[in-house]
Amino acid sequence: MADFEPVLLRRVGRPLDIWAYRADGGYRPLEKALNELQPPQIIQMVRDAGLRGRGGAGFSCGLKWSFLPKDHPGPIYLCVNIDESEPCTFNNRYLIENDPHQVIEGVLLACYATRATTAYLYFRYEYGKAARIMQQAIGEAYAHGLLGDNILGKGLNVNAYIHRGAGAYICGEETGLIESLEGKRAWPRIKPPYPAVEGAFRKPTVVNNPETLSCVVHIIDRGADWFKSLGIPSSDPARPERGSYGPKLYNLSGHINKPGTFEIPMGITTQELIDKYGGGVWKGKKAKGAIPGGLSTGILTAAEFDARLDYDDLARYEIMGLGTAAVTVFDEDTSIVDVVYNIARFFSHESCGQCTPCREGTGWMLQILERMRAGQGRREDLDILADVGDRIGIIPGTTICGLSDGAGWPIKNAVKKFRAEFEAYIKSGQKKQTVSLALAHH
Repeated sequence: MADFEPVLLRRVGRPLDIWAYRADGGYRPLEKALNELQPPQIIQMVRDAGLRGRGGAGFSCGLKWSFLPKDHPGPIYLCVNIDESEPCTFNNRYLIENDPHQVIEGVLLACYATRATTAYLYFRYEYGKAARIMQQAIGEAYAHGLLGDNILGKGLNVNAYIHRGAGAYICGEETGLIESLEGKRAWPRIKPPYPAVEGAFRKPTVVNNPETLSCVVHIIDRGADWFKSLGIPSSDPARPERGSYGPKLYNLSGHINKPGTFEIPMGITTQELIDKYGGGVWKGKKAKGAIPGGLSTGILTAAEFDARLDYDDLARYEIMGLGTAAVTVFDEDTSIVDVVYNIARFFSHESCGQCTPCREGTGWMLQILERMRAGQGRREDLDILADVGDRIGIIPGTTICGLSDGAGWPIKNAVKKFRAEFEAYIKSGQKKQTVSLALAHH
């Protein structure tokens, strides 16, 4: 860990222009790929490296690419998911604002590997600065013959376009993103067909995020074995594909001394991330808990901070995956009811309303928590919250996308792990209500 040399963030603080990027070795991996490798070899290298998508689900990047039909006449599209609306997640924004050409090089390698000829870079609307930086970099790439027709004289044709969304969390779901890109309401699609078969404009489409594509640059440059030398292998020898390999960008925010984005090999523990990189919990306080990968993944108690931040270990703590690796810490004085209320409010607002269980269920959970915060909570509300969380989402098979799983999971998690605090909060609220009624009566 101490000897790790950052690669994804190696150019932070360096000039953003293409001349500086090329002076630092940029676009050499692309030249290497075009001169020495065929597209199937790149896909196999990415699979061999064990690269899993950095956007949330952690699906094998090379396997996703291999799902594209082999004999399709085209066009094939690449959608770069820069919606990044998971709360407290900003690793892709940081990457683009500090090294946009690394992302473009990853886009070109992905297009070469998958035979895609058009890349749509779908930006969260609020990312105005990042979009402007990327537009400048795209213009430079065109001017230097690294976008457009016959790139580097090797017959590769790729055009790149920026598309800015309208600020909806649901656009981070890949088919919701595609619907929005097509100019429609961003309602996720029923699957199958999956985007690899029928995606943007009903053509085969790959959806990856910038961090994933940037990892491809370094796999081509340094090799699959180098990438796999970093991180943690699977705990199940029968399922080696469950390993967590390579460098990862971790976001750290909340009640800590030094928030930020840190590049670390996968497998660091939550406690080490907070203490070594975040400077510990702020104001000399202790932590009550942390959200390890974005709101939708669930909540760790402070006693569970030995959890490794990878795709494998978090399941032991009933966490729904690494997610976006956005770690948010809250201190001992934070009310868990307030934390859960904010989570419920976010997901209720962001539900697209297409699926009744999600539309209604997220609203019910919010109403229960609002009533609880008004001093009118009941102990049975805790069981109702857990029950609603169990009944909505892809996991029980009631919705099209996973937003409702992400809405229910942290609430179920919190009720189970902090039940005593919830019960004390409800009891305290009931006492206040009783006193208020008595005073009003007199």
